[in-house]
Amino acid sequence: MGSQDKKKKVKAQCAKCSVELRERACIKPGGTTSTGCPTVSAKNLLKKAGGEYRSAENREFARQASIQEGECYAGRERQPYVIHPVKPRILEICEFAQKMGYRRLGVFFCAGLAREAAAVSALFEGKGFQVVSVMCKAGCVPKEEIGLSDDEKMFRGGHESMCNPIFQAMVANEEEVDFNVLLGLCVGHDSLFFKYAKAPSTVLAVKDRVTGHNPLAALYLLDSYYAWLKEQ
Repeated sequence: MGSQDKKKKVKAQCAKCSVELRERACIKPGGTTSTGCPTVSAKNLLKKAGGEYRSAENREFARQASIQEGECYAGRERQPYVIHPVKPRILEICEFAQKMGYRRLGVFFCAGLAREAAAVSALFEGKGFQVVSVMCKAGCVPKEEIGLSDDEKMFRGGHESMCNPIFQAMVANEEEVDFNVLLGLCVGHDSLFFKYAKAPSTVLAVKDRVTGHNPLAALYLLDSYYAWLKEQ
């Protein structure tokens, strides 16, 4: 169901919180709340989520993820502490996978990042992991299969393979991948992968064809070079 069909009032509005970050009720016990604060307005769901963390699987996954989060910063013993990040995301993925005892990683990537996928796969293998990798165009299925007309394709007048994230996810499941790593899948295609993949998934990098796969660049320049986005 699209958002246009949802008449229910939106309650959670953390992005509009007017409270200074360190003073917010979600960060500081007894802190200040603002309109649309789920920490105070969704206590039943908060309690339900807490129950989910009590399962052995979720608890260990969340525990190791939080340990990994802390280990990405150096000098934590110093007081007062000034944050000093030291680990890139790809190293985080390797270390987290090791903490979880994962042995088989999957790299599911866009054709436009084939070179990067080769480097990622080699790095993972160098860390002792087995690596399953599947490119988005695997299967060579023509875009006509999902109803595209010729003028909706990038390269008109001939065969163009569709991105096939459901197939990528099914290969991941068949190969019994422990942890899926996505690299540059298109918007929507990544959603289908998440929908069909059985193992936990993370994202190494997202696709942004204009900013060199750094989508936040457009936000940082929203009041200057990318101001036109607000007019679209």
